[in-house]
Amino acid sequence: MTTALFTHPAADGHVTPPGHPEQVARLAAVLDALADLDLDRHEAPLADESEVLRCHPARYLEQLRAGLPDSGSATLDADTHLSPGSLDAALRAVGGANAAVDAVLSGAAGNAFVAMRPPGHHAETATAMGFCLFGTVAIAARRALDHHGLSRVAVLDFDVHHGNGTQDLLWDEARAFFASTHQMPLYPGTGAATARGAHGQILNVPLPPGSDGATARQAWDAILRRMEAHHPELVLISAGFDAHADDPLAELNWHEGDFAAITRAICTAAVAAGAPVVSCLEGGYDLPALGRSARAHVQILQEFSR
Repeated sequence: MTTALFTHPAADGHVTPPGHPEQVARLAAVLDALADLDLDRHEAPLADESEVLRCHPARYLEQLRAGLPDSGSATLDADTHLSPGSLDAALRAVGGANAAVDAVLSGAAGNAFVAMRPPGHHAETATAMGFCLFGTVAIAARRALDHHGLSRVAVLDFDVHHGNGTQDLLWDEARAFFASTHQMPLYPGTGAATARGAHGQILNVPLPPGSDGATARQAWDAILRRMEAHHPELVLISAGFDAHADDPLAELNWHEGDFAAITRAICTAAVAAGAPVVSCLEGGYDLPALGRSARAHVQILQEFSR
């Protein structure tokens, strides 16, 4: 089996204002870096709106639809914007994540990477924020649990910003183990180690500004020991690459080798649990570093898909 790649040109239809870090060029940087890799490439399908409703209320979806501008951009908050193609892009991000889950659970793919935007891990139940509209990875987790009938999933987030949206959407979900490393203090200000979820199934590991990849690797070794006790049947990754030393939005000092090492550790733990892996792109705002880091991440996925 090979590593499946899910993406779609509709992601370019989510256009942010000039100078915004979450820009169309991000996806081009990722796809260019993956262009020569032997991946099983698929177009991300458009998610049915019922999939979004696994995590978000219908009124929220309608608010986003009503807020779509005919041209230009509409502002949801200081960081988060809508353009005419934003809803289509976000629905295909959800569709790609769900299709990736379907593929790995059916055995059609060894593992998968979903290269779409906008990212998703800051979107709360009824609040778009932090560049994010829908909780893509949380929705995929719910699809695995409720559509495929899994008993336990794990969601692992190594984006430099805490996945407050994923935490919010999975706070009461005993079947989902959620773990995050993230710089603290940093936007959005959540992710304290004391936030443990309604069932003690959430593990937050804040990292201090200026800390390096060695610190992160130690943190992930401890997280993965905790994950093993959850016995996941599927591992979902929120793969943000903005902890890179070159990234302009944060102050951690990771490099491509650190993303590769953490990915290898996650995949090794997933294999031991008998759980396939689906990874979804989140942050990463220095374009060259984003491309190099995403490539390093996907190359490790390839090693484990054979």
